[in-house]
Amino acid sequence: MPTSHRYSPARLTSPGAAKLPRSILIAVGLIYILSGLIFRDPWKTDDVIGLATMLTAFNNDGVLSVLLPQVGSLAYAENGPLVTWVGLACMTLFAPIFALFTTELNSLILASRVPNLLWFGMMSYCVWHGTFRLAKRREAQPLPLPFGGEPTPAEYGRMLADASLLFLIATVGIMWRMHETSYVPAIMAFQALAYLGLSLQLYRPAAGTLLLGVALACALLTRGAVGASPIFLASLLLPIFHSPFRSVLKWQIVAVVLGIALFLLWWFPARAYSLYWTQQWLLWNQASFGWPGVTGLYKSLRDLLWFLWPTWPMALLAAWNWRHWLRSPHLLLPCTLFATALLMLLVQANASEPEFALLAIPSAVLAAFALPTLRRSIINTLDWFAVMCFSLTAATVWLGWVAQQTGWPPKIAKNIARQTVGFETFISVPALTLAVLGSLGWIALVVWRTRRHPPGLWRGTVLSAGGLLATWLLLVTLWLPSLDYARSYRSVSNELLTALQTHKAPSECVRGQGVNLGQRASFYAFTNIDLVFDQRCDLILQQLNRRNLEQGLLPPPENTEVLWVGHRGGDRHEAFRLLRRLPAATRNTQ
Repeated sequence: MPTSHRYSPARLTSPGAAKLPRSILIAVGLIYILSGLIFRDPWKTDDVIGLATMLTAFNNDGVLSVLLPQVGSLAYAENGPLVTWVGLACMTLFAPIFALFTTELNSLILASRVPNLLWFGMMSYCVWHGTFRLAKRREAQPLPLPFGGEPTPAEYGRMLADASLLFLIATVGIMWRMHETSYVPAIMAFQALAYLGLSLQLYRPAAGTLLLGVALACALLTRGAVGASPIFLASLLLPIFHSPFRSVLKWQIVAVVLGIALFLLWWFPARAYSLYWTQQWLLWNQASFGWPGVTGLYKSLRDLLWFLWPTWPMALLAAWNWRHWLRSPHLLLPCTLFATALLMLLVQANASEPEFALLAIPSAVLAAFALPTLRRSIINTLDWFAVMCFSLTAATVWLGWVAQQTGWPPKIAKNIARQTVGFETFISVPALTLAVLGSLGWIALVVWRTRRHPPGLWRGTVLSAGGLLATWLLLVTLWLPSLDYARSYRSVSNELLTALQTHKAPSECVRGQGVNLGQRASFYAFTNIDLVFDQRCDLILQQLNRRNLEQGLLPPPENTEVLWVGHRGGDRHEAFRLLRRLPAATRNTQ
């Protein structure tokens, strides 16, 4: 490995590290996280489940629902309690304020999304400062120019830190997940905290160890072994390589011990309070690991291509161009975090987007380090590709909206109508105004890039982040009513509540039959309907296949009467049926 930065593959002049105005970075971040976070219903599955656990803790005074996540009377022993705790605190603090401007339910929903601001802010801060510290290291610096003019370490570090954050914002797969009321934004924030802690250990070992230990504990309290394993493995693997991390091996051990100790502060009271819940939690963690099979592995790798776009090609370029520096911290740390997260996909039976999300941060950091190693012609090509790609996606969103409103083009309008049967289209002037402003902002960004020719190396990342942001803004303004209609359970929950108010006695209970977790959480979140597991309940809510039900292939069981049948707007697959089990005297009469 070269020992001097004069062999560095990075080539950069001082104008290329021109400072990106903080106002632009802050504005991009605020628009990113606020768009799609408010003025919408929670959608299935993880989004509404997270809300339901917070509401269960909020509605009940007992210790159980606070110490251990519950969805009504169902023990939700998959994730830890940390997200529920933070959501409960925000509901307690902010719901009374929001209730001054909206309904009680909507105020609770809004309060449950306040933690997303915390998770995004933590993630952004940690990614920026972690990359800044790594980029300032001597081995990460660009090649010195013969007559000077290269950027200072601080300028170079700031430029790459800006680029890493913009690449993260531009990552396609995490866009929706960062706006969920779920564990995904939290686990990404704690991975970013671990990243900052590991980078800080090389300068201030005690402070870095504290951050790393807290990150490990929080990851365990958020997603159990599934979420904490990549961080844990990276912490143990980094000192193995002949690198600066070997000198902080003892601090890595202290961090792991600290993380486990903090986790046990919750585990022992939880186990003493509910042995059943903790056993189910252990069983879920154990069942999560397993060989996914060739088909499952192929599906995961295929989905990663779009999930990590546009950072994964740049990350591969960084690993190749910096291949002689793989033991240097600026490459070793993100590569190790990426490798351990990727390894988890090989040992999980059903890996999906929440597991893919742990690849986004190290991929974005690596992509940033690729920028100073690329030729100017390649960077310009990537800039124009971003312009064409996101202009096309924005135009597609507008075309779909026009087709829904006017019926032209007819083929597109027909496909949309099939997905939103029963939905009455309307135009929201505020939403349309925001969509127009977002589109004009994207056009202005493109004009700025083509006319001004900014020298800053971050210009391409601004285009990618701005293009994805414009597309997302169009989706959550023009299409939000249709998406709510197609994915929200508010209307069908209200229909079920009306049926129960008509037919249910105060002392009666309702049990679910074949009702999935997401639907169970939706009924609880929207109308406080708790589907219990008591077989003595005379009222039974069934989840059935809608087509089979309409074709008469699913007759009601004997000695029951049908009280209500309903389904979610536009859903062609599922339906719900409320039954009453008849008394024995009625059965004998029949």
